[in-house]
Amino acid sequence: MTIIKNLSISGQHTKPILTDVYYNKTGTKKPIVIFAHGYKGYKDWGAWNLVAQTFADSGIVFIKFNFSHNGGTAQQPIDFPDLEAFGNNNFIKELDDLQSVIDWVFNNKDLQQEADMSSITLIGHSRGGGIVTIKAQEEPRVSSLITWASVSDFGARFPTGELLEVWRKKGVSYVENGRTKQQMPHYFQFYQNFIDNKDRLNIKKAVQNLDKPHFIIHGQADETVKLLEAQNIHKWNPKSELYIVQEANHTFGAKHPWEDTGLPKPLQKSVAKSIAFILN
Repeated sequence: MTIIKNLSISGQHTKPILTDVYYNKTGTKKPIVIFAHGYKGYKDWGAWNLVAQTFADSGIVFIKFNFSHNGGTAQQPIDFPDLEAFGNNNFIKELDDLQSVIDWVFNNKDLQQEADMSSITLIGHSRGGGIVTIKAQEEPRVSSLITWASVSDFGARFPTGELLEVWRKKGVSYVENGRTKQQMPHYFQFYQNFIDNKDRLNIKKAVQNLDKPHFIIHGQADETVKLLEAQNIHKWNPKSELYIVQEANHTFGAKHPWEDTGLPKPLQKSVAKSIAFILN
């Protein structure tokens, strides 16, 4: 298997987009998956490397990347050494980063020896699901969409009332990272950027206007993004397919670090269903 780690793609926002590519070199054209991580996520989280290998073993070119402002650095792509970048992240930057990765794929002559440029599927987990949904609808070169535990409404994730006013006045709010115990900042620009781009960042509208194959996967016991969000997305696009993974949590049984040699059962099912959706 060919595995290329930590390629640096130049994006629109000064910081590099670290990217991994997995595929088996066969000389035949293979479908492409571009995978977007979620909030407080990164490309090497938990079982994502094992997921990438599983897709590649199934005859797919699998590309995953760190959003440029996810808090990682080129020297330390895992965890969050750059909290200033994290605090300055927003949805538009993530959409721009994903666009840069798509453009990079189409400009990469070596990759085109193995990859089918007419078959590009975006997969996003959690917040990344919202990002790939919007991008799939607005980027004609994307052929299909899969979301894992996706949010359905970016606006609903923000505080309201007094909490919002305190954030506005202070200019920053903090969220604790449960695993690293870091106090992770969100500058008020995050909310302001959402308000300024509310129409483009409307996941419901993107889903309703999507004219591509659309597969929704969600854990029945997701504690972070409730199953109702997946059911709403499915309702907004009646042509979509919804697969509910019984007893699966938000990360489909995976955690960080993931030291097992196999995928947890719920994630294994989700990956198998996704591969079948792409190849059939």
